[in-house]
Amino acid sequence: MNIKEILKKIDWQDPMWQKIKEEILDLNQRIEDSKEIEALLDGFNGYYIPAGPSGLITRGRDDVLPTGRNFYSLDPYRVPTKSAYEIGKRLAEKLIEKHLNEQKCYPENVAIFWMASDIMWADGEGMAQIMHLIGVKPAWFGNGRIKDFEIIPLKELGRPRIDVTIRVSGIIRDNFPNCIELIDEAIQKVASLDEPLEKNFIKKHTLEIMNKNKGDFRAGTIRIYCSMPGTYQAGTQLAVYASAWKEEKDLAKVFLYWNGYAYGKDIWGEAKHKEFAEILKSVDVTYNKVVSDEYDLFGCCCYFGTHGGMTAAARHLSKKEVKAYYGDTRDPENVEVRDLADEIRRVVRTKLLNPKWIKSMKKHGYKGAGDISERIGRVYGWEATTQEVDDWIFDEIAKTFVMNEENKQFFKENNPWALEEITRRLLEAWERGLWNPAEDIKKALRKVYLEIEGWLEDNIGEVKSEFQGGSIDVITVEEVEYWKKKMQEVVKI
Repeated sequence: MNIKEILKKIDWQDPMWQKIKEEILDLNQRIEDSKEIEALLDGFNGYYIPAGPSGLITRGRDDVLPTGRNFYSLDPYRVPTKSAYEIGKRLAEKLIEKHLNEQKCYPENVAIFWMASDIMWADGEGMAQIMHLIGVKPAWFGNGRIKDFEIIPLKELGRPRIDVTIRVSGIIRDNFPNCIELIDEAIQKVASLDEPLEKNFIKKHTLEIMNKNKGDFRAGTIRIYCSMPGTYQAGTQLAVYASAWKEEKDLAKVFLYWNGYAYGKDIWGEAKHKEFAEILKSVDVTYNKVVSDEYDLFGCCCYFGTHGGMTAAARHLSKKEVKAYYGDTRDPENVEVRDLADEIRRVVRTKLLNPKWIKSMKKHGYKGAGDISERIGRVYGWEATTQEVDDWIFDEIAKTFVMNEENKQFFKENNPWALEEITRRLLEAWERGLWNPAEDIKKALRKVYLEIEGWLEDNIGEVKSEFQGGSIDVITVEEVEYWKKKMQEVVKI
């Protein structure tokens, strides 16, 4: 039965269906009333643009319609909302449950990539998750604004307090300092509680750091880090894209060097690389989450640069297996926490290797080809930093985009540089031992790369310099003296 037949069978005089119809017609009218191009032109001309809220319509925020308004985000003092707190609690319990089932013990420290999308799109679900992990809850005023936090007694919590190490995004750092300070104050309070260490991992790790830091309580309670004030990115992705690494320890050093700046109450952007290294040694799980299908872990290099870089650093520093998890609140009624590897598989199947997605990207010609290449580069980035990408994924990428004649022709006609980048990254993954392709795939990659070089030479005309070719030149920090010197000043691993 198709949609038209289903609609014909509905009794539109029924009050329930009548209300649904009115809501649909209202939504449709507000979509029609959207004036994005007109508002853009008015902005260029310096005219007034009416204000309106922002958010994801896929998360029930139909108040963002009509679009084309001068949008604002939210009141940061209302984060997390009461409903977001309930979702965050379930996320925390799901994460703990998963670790208990797999490792037969509680995670002592969860390293979290706290992104601005959590606040701006999900009303602070991740912030609430952090609070519940350490065993505190928000205290709200009657109008929904955050008043303070409350300690959840151990008896009520029913488990140990889980420590957290947080790498905040630059956008949270610069736009939501109150959220950072609230979490920081809560961590300090929990670290000072008179509780047994086996029930309070925040206190346990604080004392361990204090023992190495001349008893400095403040240094022992720093848990929130980011890049240097005024800078963005995690640094790791730059090393990956430049092929400026040999081993996991190289990426770990870059991540630590770039992100060892502490943030919190009365401490903002201070270099605390040693403290960062110490707390990373106790990490058992690294974590991020998805809130909408509109954005995923291949959507930006910051995902693997930060979460992946943090995973590499925690594994290298702790000398132990560190699990990588991914939360999912796309359906707030059914939150999940899965392995990072499973999330990678999910997004690869539903988007990157989905024929419908590929077809839609090809409609955009040069830009579509470039976007495909960027996403494949991020698959490589995840493998470089975490080794959580299956070989079959690289196999299918090679077969779908490099060895498929129709798709190869699309790249040749629209953006041969994108296919060169895809093929070069696949060659690099193979040469680094990150992927073990079959002999026929190896042969095809070499052949196609030489073919692409011919395309580029034909297009570029007469040049005196040489082309890179299919080889991968690996440069590390040991070969860059200035970088090496500066890194050794702040971090000794």
